[in-house]
Amino acid sequence: MNRSLAILLLLGLLAPGRASAEDLEDPEVPSLRASYEYGRYDEVIERAGSRIDRGLLSEEDLAELHKLAGLSAFNLNRTGDAERHFRALLRLDPDFKLDPFAVPPPVVAYLDRIREEMEAELELVRQERRLRLERERTEAERRERERVAAEEQRRRLEVLSRQVTVRQVEKRSFLVNFVPFGAGQFQQGRNGLGTVLAATEGALAVTSGIAFFAYESLFETGKVVVDDIRRPTEVPVRYIPTERLPQAKGWQWLKWGSAMGFYAVYTAGVVDALVHHQDQVVETSIEEIPAAPAAPEAPTPRARLHIFPSPGGAGAGFSLAF
Repeated sequence: MNRSLAILLLLGLLAPGRASAEDLEDPEVPSLRASYEYGRYDEVIERAGSRIDRGLLSEEDLAELHKLAGLSAFNLNRTGDAERHFRALLRLDPDFKLDPFAVPPPVVAYLDRIREEMEAELELVRQERRLRLERERTEAERRERERVAAEEQRRRLEVLSRQVTVRQVEKRSFLVNFVPFGAGQFQQGRNGLGTVLAATEGALAVTSGIAFFAYESLFETGKVVVDDIRRPTEVPVRYIPTERLPQAKGWQWLKWGSAMGFYAVYTAGVVDALVHHQDQVVETSIEEIPAAPAAPEAPTPRARLHIFPSPGGAGAGFSLAF
């Protein structure tokens, strides 16, 4: 309700200015046009000249007054006054032509003759009018560009006013760099290298484990009799049969080779993590605060008329709700 009242007040303040700007015709022009149609040519010439001398006329009204005065002077055979007004009319509108259905042909021919005599001057007027229109168009385009730029600047300022800078500080543990399987790289956000290290170390560890269990499966247990001073004694022994020695050597080399490879890759991962280690990482981002919801409008007052019966007649009541 408050916003609507403000708009009404603003319109009330602007209405007089807008009305004056939109006045399309001076009040004297219709009156002189009517006098011309009634044949009061002397009055038209006198009143038109007086109104032209007072000034503050639009270009359309000024041209109309010169036309009425020129036609009136021509009808009274006052060719000097007619030529003066027609020349002024053509300076205002070099391409002006009389309506041959509304005025006699001699008047049309008279105006055309004056136009031919003024052709050089009128061409300069046309050029000046074209330049003026071009300047007005350029000025209008400049004002439009400035309006668009101002609107864009206002929009940017409005967006910036709702933006806040958020800084997130991430603390990173130094000990995580010594954890295998690329833990240091994952902590630093270098997931590609961390995945490669985790896969390589995992494959080497699994290979070493398989080789260890395969090597251990080649052993057999038995008993050996050992001569003692008192009596022969059986001693349990664990051994690899001679025919399995080539397999045992292969599994043993694979076990130690994969283990050494695991520790080599692990060491390289630790060194890389230590080189790229940072105790803390600050990330900055810009977030936009959502626009505040519009305040609810005040309820509109509502009036209600109540009619109710009463002993011996009827009664009426009035209520106003907010």
